[in-house]
Amino acid sequence: MKQVVQNYKSGELALLDVPAPGCKPGGVLVRSAYSLISTGTELMKVSEAGMSMVGKARSRPDQVAKVVQSVAANGVPATYRKVMGKLDSYTPLGYSLCGVVEQVGAGIDDVKAGDLVACAGNEHALHAELNWVPKNLYAPVPDGLAPRHAAFGTVGSIALQGVRQGEPQLGEVALVVGLGLIGQLVVQLLTASGVRVVGADPDPARCELAERLGAAACGDPGSTAVENAVAELTGGHGVDQVYLAAGGGSNQPVELAARLSRDRGRVVDIGKCRLDLPWNAYYEKELDVRFSRSYGPGRYDPSYELEGRDYPIGYVRWTERRNLACFLDLAARGRVDVEPLISHVADFDDAVETYRRLKDGELKAVAVLFRYPGQTEAAPAAARTPAVTVPEVRRSGGAAPARARAVKSPVRLAFVGAGNYATSMLLPHLAQREGVELATVVTTTALSAANAQRKFGFGRATTDLDAVLGDDSVDAVFVVTRHSSHADLTRKALLAGKTVFVEKPLALDQDELAGVLATVEESGNDRLQVGFNRRFAPLLQEAKKQFGVRTGPASLRYLVNAGRLDHGSWYLRQGTEGSRFAGEGGHFVDTASWLLGADPVSVYAVATPGNEDLQVVLRYPDGSTATISYVTTGASGFPKETLDLVADGRVLRLDDFVRASVHSRKRWVSSRLPKARDKGQAAELAAFVRAVRTGGPMPVPLESLVATTAATLAVQTALTGGSPVTLARSR
Repeated sequence: MKQVVQNYKSGELALLDVPAPGCKPGGVLVRSAYSLISTGTELMKVSEAGMSMVGKARSRPDQVAKVVQSVAANGVPATYRKVMGKLDSYTPLGYSLCGVVEQVGAGIDDVKAGDLVACAGNEHALHAELNWVPKNLYAPVPDGLAPRHAAFGTVGSIALQGVRQGEPQLGEVALVVGLGLIGQLVVQLLTASGVRVVGADPDPARCELAERLGAAACGDPGSTAVENAVAELTGGHGVDQVYLAAGGGSNQPVELAARLSRDRGRVVDIGKCRLDLPWNAYYEKELDVRFSRSYGPGRYDPSYELEGRDYPIGYVRWTERRNLACFLDLAARGRVDVEPLISHVADFDDAVETYRRLKDGELKAVAVLFRYPGQTEAAPAAARTPAVTVPEVRRSGGAAPARARAVKSPVRLAFVGAGNYATSMLLPHLAQREGVELATVVTTTALSAANAQRKFGFGRATTDLDAVLGDDSVDAVFVVTRHSSHADLTRKALLAGKTVFVEKPLALDQDELAGVLATVEESGNDRLQVGFNRRFAPLLQEAKKQFGVRTGPASLRYLVNAGRLDHGSWYLRQGTEGSRFAGEGGHFVDTASWLLGADPVSVYAVATPGNEDLQVVLRYPDGSTATISYVTTGASGFPKETLDLVADGRVLRLDDFVRASVHSRKRWVSSRLPKARDKGQAAELAAFVRAVRTGGPMPVPLESLVATTAATLAVQTALTGGSPVTLARSR
């Protein structure tokens, strides 16, 4: 299928052939009829992409701050790879469309194949021939509403949510600053609510259009026309509400709002404009400044948008989806007329040229639609605490394990998932390795697969997992997806006879772990590696060698200064993705066990209120102990990982994979690594590829992977029960 994409690094726009998305549970697969170009938001994004790197940094200071934090935590090279990987990737455009349901996923009963729906979301309502859209981001189109008009549903919801934030009442007077697409819709919605509207925009054509659509008067914000109109309509008191629907870097909109508002008026920010509030003016009138968050309640909440969990109507009357349905109803009943806003309708095949004309100013437009192949103007009819047992690893002789390979033949790899970690920490090493062929990349979104194929040279990009598992020429499968899918995908790949590399964690609970081991027994395929990479770090390997053979019990202290997660991070979705420690803690348990040369026999854990900071104590067969302090409340400038190993009159010290030392009768200190933190990914991948090629032992024994996973999962059991958890081997 075809999709409009942009490279944010170069600014290139393209109509790209990408794999068609699959139809997942909880949503529908929609074939686009019309999609709407947001001449404000999208053109701003297109313009930013054309800036220099300095210009991009100035336009996004929030992202610059994240880069600085990443450099402190991961070093310059890793951060550079991550940032360049994001910039030099195709990103999607579009977020408002109308189309026909082609396939219905499990759990969907309100629409069926052939129904017409309006869709929202900058990850789901893209300028693409096919989109998978979750339940709360689509709404059925009412009878009689043309598809080209229903394509305005998302931007209509944005305008509607802004109006709701202003709480207009019959007979009031409102000022709308900025008469672009959103502003024109706000004018109509306010007029339909019995509010008299004054518009402000420097473009005379847009002022004229707003007056035709119901505004009482419009004019240039720099002239006296707007001020005179407000004075006449309000008797000199000022407007009840101001809606800021303008963009750009001028502070004129907020200054105009203060000047023309009545005492204790409401100012609602809908667009992305400069907001240097003149303190005296806003203070003296005690103005109520409000923000409108996109389509409405539910926006940016993954449980609502992706998992389909609705908010009770008694508590949240107007959600994203209900706003979308409301706007479609208003348009169907003629209360809002979007036809006069349509400046141009372009065939989808002409998408790149259309963006060029808009960017260059050759095409002056309020709203532009893409029309997809096969569409006509006629609208289709719309329709409706105990001991934890470490599972025993058993291997059946029934199914053939992964076969040994000839040394000279290339190892063919497939990736399931191509997110930030895969593209910054794994694929760059594999793409440069001789004897490796990147055969296929599988993702749930078409564009991420296409990006990985372009950047790393995969032979094929697809959204069809079965196509990979059924491909006998693929030797090994990398599972680099969200945590909740690891165990299931690992089981499927093992059953397909593949050697598997799964990023941590292997499992999120004991049942998932038991399921993986049952698959090993059933299939006879034990060719499995979990991405516990720190034991492969060259600096730590050399430090262990310098420390030497240990004779007595050891004490190990591992401080992990994990830091706080950004709001909205999927790591915070504990209901589906497990706790943060369950997802990441295996790294540190595995490192401790490797240094101590054994698997733990018991786990004890305590936490601060809210489980923000954890203290995990592992006990080993010879009496050694390892304490892992996993904290989120530390200073961001402090190193992320520091480790001390004490035994036999010796101390091993690791400072964040930048420097290591061993203190004994003779002191050894590594040379400092000023630019990089090598946490072992390259060495781990080399060992894995070697095992696949030769058919030799896997880099880490399966028993160790299972013991580490069981110990990591036992931390939650220990927290709940308040006592140590014995890790007993099953019999």
